[in-house]
Amino acid sequence: MASNYNPAITFSEVLTLLLLPLLTVGELVQEQPLVLKYHNGQLLKGRITVNLIWYGTFTPIQRSVIVDFINSLSSAPNAALPSTATWWKTTENYKGGSSALVVGSQILHPAYTLGKSLKGNHLLALASKFNQLNSISVVLTAKDVAVEGFCMSRCGTHGSTRNVRNAARTAYIWVGNSETQCPGQCAWPFHQPIYGPQTPPLVAPNGDVGVDGMIINLATLLAGTVTNPFNNGYFQGPPTAPLEAVSACTGVFGSGSYPGYPGKVLVDKVTGASYNAHGVNGRRYLVPAMWDPQSLICKTLV
Repeated sequence: MASNYNPAITFSEVLTLLLLPLLTVGELVQEQPLVLKYHNGQLLKGRITVNLIWYGTFTPIQRSVIVDFINSLSSAPNAALPSTATWWKTTENYKGGSSALVVGSQILHPAYTLGKSLKGNHLLALASKFNQLNSISVVLTAKDVAVEGFCMSRCGTHGSTRNVRNAARTAYIWVGNSETQCPGQCAWPFHQPIYGPQTPPLVAPNGDVGVDGMIINLATLLAGTVTNPFNNGYFQGPPTAPLEAVSACTGVFGSGSYPGYPGKVLVDKVTGASYNAHGVNGRRYLVPAMWDPQSLICKTLV
């Protein structure tokens, strides 16, 4: 069963809570901390190869922004702080130690061989191009590719496939470029939100609303994949619609966040771009908060 990620779902739920009567001080004191229960399943730990399938038209710059991001998670020793590697290090606090991501093979599909309207079985077929153990296949669809459920219920998803020869399970992720389809839903806070308070959008750190939005969704799904790859790892709620390491913290990017406001982040004085993490090759990214099993809070970098 795939785990869908849609930041608007939790956002609207939180917005509804704001309309409820204010809690008393006593009720606030009794509020329980957020806890993602461990369901005793396999996690993805150690060296993990991330194979990329680019479906549709992506420019070399767009591809390098995403590749640099993945490389920044586990191998950015010289990156300034706060860094994407520091953010990813929180996954070590989940059982089993570290998860070191390494970009592996890449396949380009610029000819739209399956058309420009994809269903779930198309994503599985693309993800199955790679069937190696301890790996994640990431399918990235271009801005002119419609995917079943995209925008309506999800901005990306992760799940698993089985190898027909040895029944081994391999994790996969799909993330779509929402620049022209639903940027207010899947590229927030770099675009005006569809619902809720209409705060001014942030300036995308890499100058590309669609790709910088993909980074947020990819970060969310990578964390969810290594900590809950087969629907029996860390999550809260029903396994068919779980809240995972980052999706449990939706909408939080910096301290002081609240629905419609991503929180205090860093701003480049020259370009006005907003970010909270440094990566390789001088890249800057905006990564969402991640739930920390040690402190039981949604931890931000700034």
